[in-house]
Amino acid sequence: MSSTSLFFRRLIALLLIAISALPIWANAQTSISNVVTTEQVRAELMAYAPDGVDPGKTVWVGLQLTHQPHWHTYWKNSGDSGQPTELRWTLPTGVLAGDTAWPIPKNLPTGTLMTYGFDNTVLLPVPLIITPGFKPSPLSPELEIKLQASWLVCKQECVPQDGEFVLRLPVKSSTALNAAAFEAAFKAQPVPLTGTSSITVDGSQLKVSVSGLPAAQQGQKLELFPNVPEVIDAGAPWTQAWAGGVWTASLPLNAHRSASPDSLELVLVKEQAGQRSGFATSAKVSGNWPADAAAGAMSAAQTATPTPQVARPAAPASVPSSFWLALIGALLGGMILNLMPCVFPVLAIKVVSFTRHADDRRGHHISGLAYSAGVVLSFVALGALMLALRGAGEQLGWGFQLQSPAVVAALAVLFTVIGLNLAGLFEFGQFVPGSLATLEAKNPAVNAFLSGILAVVIASPCTAPFMGASLGLALSLPALQALAIFAVIGVGMALPYLAASWSPALARLLPRPGAWMDTFRRAMAFPMFATVVWLVWVLGQQTGIDGAGALLALLVGVSMVVWALTLHGAARLPIAALSIAALAGITWATGKNIITFSDPGSSTASSARWQAWAPGKVDELVASGAPVFVDFTAAWCVTCQYNKKNALANAGVLADLDAKKVLTLRADWTRRDPAITAALAQLGRNGVPVYVFYKAGKAPVVLSEILSVGEVRTAIAGL
Repeated sequence: MSSTSLFFRRLIALLLIAISALPIWANAQTSISNVVTTEQVRAELMAYAPDGVDPGKTVWVGLQLTHQPHWHTYWKNSGDSGQPTELRWTLPTGVLAGDTAWPIPKNLPTGTLMTYGFDNTVLLPVPLIITPGFKPSPLSPELEIKLQASWLVCKQECVPQDGEFVLRLPVKSSTALNAAAFEAAFKAQPVPLTGTSSITVDGSQLKVSVSGLPAAQQGQKLELFPNVPEVIDAGAPWTQAWAGGVWTASLPLNAHRSASPDSLELVLVKEQAGQRSGFATSAKVSGNWPADAAAGAMSAAQTATPTPQVARPAAPASVPSSFWLALIGALLGGMILNLMPCVFPVLAIKVVSFTRHADDRRGHHISGLAYSAGVVLSFVALGALMLALRGAGEQLGWGFQLQSPAVVAALAVLFTVIGLNLAGLFEFGQFVPGSLATLEAKNPAVNAFLSGILAVVIASPCTAPFMGASLGLALSLPALQALAIFAVIGVGMALPYLAASWSPALARLLPRPGAWMDTFRRAMAFPMFATVVWLVWVLGQQTGIDGAGALLALLVGVSMVVWALTLHGAARLPIAALSIAALAGITWATGKNIITFSDPGSSTASSARWQAWAPGKVDELVASGAPVFVDFTAAWCVTCQYNKKNALANAGVLADLDAKKVLTLRADWTRRDPAITAALAQLGRNGVPVYVFYKAGKAPVVLSEILSVGEVRTAIAGL
């Protein structure tokens, strides 16, 4: 059996498989329409271009949300809780998108909370400016409009949703099919007032004075909506009065105010005979904001409703002492990460690697250094990618890559191929030129370096004790300090292997190479296949039973191709060709199921005990006087599943929860959820598992990443 290094051969196979599969996955993703339908909302991208699409013209586009009864989405300021609908446009060169023309919102009371948003049907219009730089293709004279939208739809519970839309408008003709919907949306816009307004901070109150309102509105009671969130306490009582033609109001400031704006825009609304009329005004804010705003903002980070817009304090010029503590935590967390269940497949591979160099001190040293370099550089690269994406506005956390079904599927393919190789079905040397295999065999450090990369790929979904707090702090630090924390986590993870590779005493304890290594290698195929089972289960949580079944079919096709390529003689070429064609057909037919998320409502596990977490739900339950326990978890987090089956399923723990009447919520982060990402950030975390107890009048109690029954019961007793 060939002694060619395993990992180099695995990398070649992964590249070949990825190259063959990506075009088909990409094709599956192009089937985007202008309508996305869920159980709660029908979302449609509409256009209105009565004058055509020519330079200098304005084309209106908009996302229309049609809600099921009792469901609603949110305005640009969602009030006490919620999340505004976000629109992200991809437009051709020379086409510019303006601001969303938000219609007049409604008050949507939810218990003690007050939110602002829309029910029934709402259209969010956006103007597109066509500049002379727009040059449509002469072969296809169209304006292609792409939209990525995300919205939070709520009733008693909330469901974060998103969709991708595309419209293609002919350049040489008008588009007015949706004229009625856009005209109705234009009429629902607040009318700018021509009178004067003043806004003054007076202690804990905001004093507002507005003139110029129509005579028909004077003397009437009005609703008020500020455009900046978390400035006033939306759910608290407030007063309003008329002094002749001047409307005045006194509004309570939010105790956890997150902004102190220089000016405010207000929308005043009067509803009469079912018709809502809105008026927009703005004014500079005079007076001094309360001095404890910063403290209020920090308190909000711990107790307020999670939203994706998380206010972060600016980093100080000097290195804070917490940074050095974070480095120590990162080092310890990285070392403990080796004990997490995620890393077991890599441990098996490293045992073989260490044994191979048992009689070669120099080779043992080089292997340890190369493995450490692979681990540290991979952590830094993954950290840099996450920081860059978050800087671009993405709401991501540690382990974000496994929130992508395509990444989960690719890892399942990789581990299937590795398992087949370990089981002895094939050797990668059969598929690469002999000169290339010989070159790699002379550089065993490459094998160790690639094994370090693979270790990080497997371990990255997990967070270990001490590591969670360090990662949470990293996102509030300057880039270099943040990357230093990621690098130290890598050093901690690599340190046990590095120390072992340089310890003569340990080298003498290792068994000598022999025939047993081949048996051990084949046995290690089963942990790889077990990892594939876990990945298929993770994908099933994201894309449903159809996605899991499609991935299994893809793995069968990959295995068939690998087997066909190991054949010899005249049958090898035709069987290999048929196998590759079958794999392409399987991927074409089922690839969309693998990468398409299922309806969130169908994959969110809930029971009589565990309720689904939603933005604002913790505050609502705590305000009712009940203690709350939240389990931030994900299907791809092995540690989460271990804790769930052990500490959280313990009969004593469950009895204590019932005795204290603790309400339990589960925040499932298996798929990307900006609201959960923001909630984790407010707790100083950016990965799972995270376990938190909430009780009115007390700060949240965050438990350790690896739960023990004793720790949970002690925390419950302290409620």
